[in-house]
Amino acid sequence: MYLRDGCSLLFKLRKPSIPLILTTNPIPSLDEKPQLETTHVIRESLVVKKLKLESDIVFALEYFKSLANSRCFKHTPLTYQIMIEKLGENGEMDGVRYLLQQMKLEGLPCSEDLFICLMNCYRRGGLADQALKMFYRVREFGCEPTVKIYNHLLDALLGENRFQMIGPVYNNMKGEGLEPNVFTYNILLKALCKNGKVDGARKLLEEMSNKGCQPDAVSYTTIISSMCRLGQVEKAKELAMKFEPVVPVYNALISGACKEGKVKEGFDLMIEMLDKGLDPNVISYSTIISCLSDMGSIELSLAVFVQMLKRGCSPNVHTFTSLIKGHFLLGREIEALGLWKCMFKEGVQPNVVSYNTLIYGLCSIGKMAKAVSICNKMKKHYCHPNVVTYSSLIHGFAKYGNLEGASEMWNAMINCGCHPNVVAYTSMVDVLCQNSMFNKARRLINKMINDGVPPNVVTFNTFIKGLCGSGRVEWAMSVLDQMEKQGCLPNTRTYNELLDGLFRVNRFGEACGLIREMEERKVDLDFVTYNTIMYGFSCLGMLERVLQLLGKMLVNGVKPDGITVNIIIHAYCKLGKVRTAIQVLDKITAGKELCPDIVGHTSLLWGICNWLGIEEAVVYFDKMLNKGIFPNIATWDVLVRGLFNNLGHMGPIRILDDILENG
Repeated sequence: MYLRDGCSLLFKLRKPSIPLILTTNPIPSLDEKPQLETTHVIRESLVVKKLKLESDIVFALEYFKSLANSRCFKHTPLTYQIMIEKLGENGEMDGVRYLLQQMKLEGLPCSEDLFICLMNCYRRGGLADQALKMFYRVREFGCEPTVKIYNHLLDALLGENRFQMIGPVYNNMKGEGLEPNVFTYNILLKALCKNGKVDGARKLLEEMSNKGCQPDAVSYTTIISSMCRLGQVEKAKELAMKFEPVVPVYNALISGACKEGKVKEGFDLMIEMLDKGLDPNVISYSTIISCLSDMGSIELSLAVFVQMLKRGCSPNVHTFTSLIKGHFLLGREIEALGLWKCMFKEGVQPNVVSYNTLIYGLCSIGKMAKAVSICNKMKKHYCHPNVVTYSSLIHGFAKYGNLEGASEMWNAMINCGCHPNVVAYTSMVDVLCQNSMFNKARRLINKMINDGVPPNVVTFNTFIKGLCGSGRVEWAMSVLDQMEKQGCLPNTRTYNELLDGLFRVNRFGEACGLIREMEERKVDLDFVTYNTIMYGFSCLGMLERVLQLLGKMLVNGVKPDGITVNIIIHAYCKLGKVRTAIQVLDKITAGKELCPDIVGHTSLLWGICNWLGIEEAVVYFDKMLNKGIFPNIATWDVLVRGLFNNLGHMGPIRILDDILENG
């Protein structure tokens, strides 16, 4: 199977800049009529209208140049501003700088609006540092810095999280004697909150009020939202009580409560909104619906959805996406697809997130053909698949060991210029290992490192699991060393996979060394770890050690599972402590904490047959049937062997007849 290389994705072709020289011969106007008459003077309003209406940047620029080189119109600050804005929207920053310099040469002053337009161009282009450099040249262009210009510069810096620059710019603003307004403070509040400095934001809110600048809904919504994101919901509620209630603040509080799983609290906040005369909006309802869906309370989420419709609140794409996700979590494919159709009927257009939710849901239940079909329809509806889309599809194929399908999706991802993420890489490593292509899996991990997508602990664990499952334990142990070199610390699952691999090939000494390493590194032992070690000891006949390990497991607060019970019963029976094994099994069954399976009961029947006699085995077998636990071939094999080993020639036949009749 051929897997396309993704290295070319690292090189992005730079779009060539549009040439811009205002000294060429006149060029035809937008409507491609004959060249402009030099004797006719064109009104500014006409030029402004034509430039605004032209959507093609090349045509707009040609028209602008033709006017500049004619004698019938001299560009004004307004026409320059429109052209600068158009160039900025298209990322043509070289052209923006050229026009600005041309204005300077022509002695045209930059207005406040034009300089704000310039700041916005840099912000859209992600060039906050260049915006800052240009700002400090503002007076060169005949414009004085104003609070509005400062605000747009601060917003550009905030957009790129340049927190270290925001403080000095703000201080510079105050140094020039300019008083910050509510927009300035809101930008500063957002900057502090994004930087996790909520306490500082609260102090700034007080400073704002003390200076006579009344906070608005944006001011306290910003702080309250940030507090809720940090889990400070109760404090956020206290702060909210100091302000006039508004819907965005309640939405932030509802979101905070739902993130903590306190959906009842979210409902209470919605009731409080209604009591205060505020109508919950689509965000309020969608937040509650999303929380309920994630919790698996799909019936309740549908009830909220119906209530939302009754109150005249139209659902949005997030509402439908949450419901679809919730239905897939419960394996309700038909209902999820029904909601997808309903979304279209309601006139709600799906976005990339909703498409990804549907595709992931279909992949999770193995409907890969349908998932691929949805991905193809996605493209037809001009919604481009992203790395999450392809990762879901690759993971879905990998889950079922389908190398061909996973490789096809990988190649499609590379072909569309989408760089694989760690999920896509890890899924490919998984499917390669399932198909015993370990060398390719290793090369893919090395490629991850070279491509700047460092493999995480899940990637390494996937590779280790594949190696151990095929008996390549030596190689798996070397991967553990590679993890260390990459700065990726092994976790409990890493050790679980290695321990299982080592015990399977009877490398008891190395397994014990790993156990000591886990203890030294204070890596938590979970029930899988204990089960793996106990099973290894059991296979080696170290049954007393198995029981000692059970005691340690319970002391450390690790809850046993069904596999633990099976191992313990087997150990007790091997040691001849069958009565204890019966007590253990009966206690577990009575407590209804665990449901011992047929494996545990079969081990117990073996112990009873060998240590207590066939009669007691038959009695216990009858109890087993009454509990609704039915024998498999191994159970019958134990009983038949027990019958012939413990009785004469006719006895077993009689007892066997009794068993079959009672069964």
